[in-house]
Amino acid sequence: MTVTLEVAEGVGTLRLDRPPMNALDVATQDRLKELAEEATRREDVRAVVIYGGERVFAAGADIKEMQNMDHTAMVLRARALQDSFTAVARIPKPVVAAVTGYALGGGCELALCADYRIAAENAKLGQPEILLGLIPGAGGTQRLPRLVGPSKAKDLIFTGRMVKADEALAIGLVDRVVPAAEVYEQAHAWAARLAQGPALALRAAKEAVDAGLETDIDTGLTVERNWFAGLFATEDRERGMRSFVEEGPGKAKFL
Repeated sequence: MTVTLEVAEGVGTLRLDRPPMNALDVATQDRLKELAEEATRREDVRAVVIYGGERVFAAGADIKEMQNMDHTAMVLRARALQDSFTAVARIPKPVVAAVTGYALGGGCELALCADYRIAAENAKLGQPEILLGLIPGAGGTQRLPRLVGPSKAKDLIFTGRMVKADEALAIGLVDRVVPAAEVYEQAHAWAARLAQGPALALRAAKEAVDAGLETDIDTGLTVERNWFAGLFATEDRERGMRSFVEEGPGKAKFL
């Protein structure tokens, strides 16, 4: 299998495994969508890590496969390509990308689907599609500017240049830079901590933020208000408030 889902301590690891560079061919895209949807459904998965292994996150699409596709073939495939990445972005649980080595093209776009990105000191990220006479097609023209702003996104997309981890951190493309040997450990720790939290409140927070970014502030406030009020019907809210009153802040256990 080119992608696997392994679950431990409430954390599901979506592991890319297509040596040597984890090129995202059609089969890998489809498998990614299948497992992202499984992670969404499974109650024992409360947070997710996306990981490509110790050497590389994902160097991009399978160019040899794409070279043989004409316009008609890509018209038929482009939606499925985007859907596989959107399935990851819509996992209603905290998702962290553990980025080692190259995260280019589709690899960078996959990292953009996470809520948080931890990168190795030797990581390199970019959207080099322009060098092939293309533009990003798996969400890069939409998710990248929402993350780093339109001018920085256009610089990366227009030039196709790679950025090293320190620049990626400076522009907000990644959120933390750590030694390469610690990337997965720290990503798993981030996810495991959140896996102990109130699942419905975390789901609500993610949906409120994501939905709010796509609409006007009044609509966003309506989304927030509805989720906020709705959480008063949950056992986790009762447990959290009771613990606060009886034991003080930060002591509640939600599992």
